[in-house]
Amino acid sequence: MDEAKLHQFVGQMLSDLGGAMSVSLVRIGDRLGLYKALHANGPMTSGELAARTDTAERYVREWLAHQAASGYISYDSASGRFSLPPEQAMVFAEPDSPVYMQGAFDVAAVMMETHALVEPAFRTGQGVGWGQQPQCLFCAVGRFFRPGYLNNLVSSWLPALDGVVAKLERGATVADVGCGEGFSTVIMARAFPNSTFVGYDFFPDSVERARRHAEEHGVTANTRFEVAMASEFPGSNLDLVTCFDCLHDMGDPTGVARHVRQALKPDGTWMVVEPAAADRLEDNLNPVGRLYYAGSTMICVPTSLAQPVGAALGAQAGFEKLRSVIGEGGFGRVRKATETHFNMILEARP
Repeated sequence: MDEAKLHQFVGQMLSDLGGAMSVSLVRIGDRLGLYKALHANGPMTSGELAARTDTAERYVREWLAHQAASGYISYDSASGRFSLPPEQAMVFAEPDSPVYMQGAFDVAAVMMETHALVEPAFRTGQGVGWGQQPQCLFCAVGRFFRPGYLNNLVSSWLPALDGVVAKLERGATVADVGCGEGFSTVIMARAFPNSTFVGYDFFPDSVERARRHAEEHGVTANTRFEVAMASEFPGSNLDLVTCFDCLHDMGDPTGVARHVRQALKPDGTWMVVEPAAADRLEDNLNPVGRLYYAGSTMICVPTSLAQPVGAALGAQAGFEKLRSVIGEGGFGRVRKATETHFNMILEARP
């Protein structure tokens, strides 16, 4: 046994456990407005922060100590005040930031609760349906993905597709399949008021929340949301179909591809946004792959296995596997249009 390697690994475990034990504390800071108060008001003592947020000073004092020990906030020993640096504020206190991660902490909390459902599934091989998951999984997932869509969808992802933006500006017919809470649909509808958007999701609660989001953002004139399976959504002669971070969750992604192919115009486009992943396991053994494999094990694979066919592609399927599935559905041209650290954007054409 190599003592140096052992100590290094124990250090890694301490870091991992510290992160795991921080999930609840980060969520408390978010829900009680502690991060936002620090961000808006500058350096504060525990008493000042407690007064500002109407919370108990003794709890706040301990929370601040943990956050400082984690490197999430800064502490000035001379003044006894704590502050939220601008870099950390982008992660914890600015919802429109491209690196806002409060939704990821919500997902982590849901994954802890779904343990009781997924562990037995390891023995039976059965799935765990989306609606069976505890807490508000669809709320957490929507919040997790929203910053990426807000900062990339209109500015870079859609422009990477051949001729799609011009169609949207003139007036196109679009189906956003597997739309969840409708963040992606609403973002597109606000940017392209001449186009018509219909969001489809198989989970009624998500559709209801999507309808509220459309009302809040004033896009009900060119947007609506309906409950439908991805392999059965209505519509034909569509200019664009989109699937955001959901194809790998579907039980029969090839069947979905066939249905999308039939619903599109001959010159239509299917935009598929999926988690960033290489085709080989060894190339995904990194921090991003680690997060996605965890979510895939606890959420994505169980969700797919709970549906007919149960292909269970997983969140790290990779481009070649996705291209094969989409091609089997009748698409002759599939390319990676662009990518980020967290997503790859595929363009599929008949």
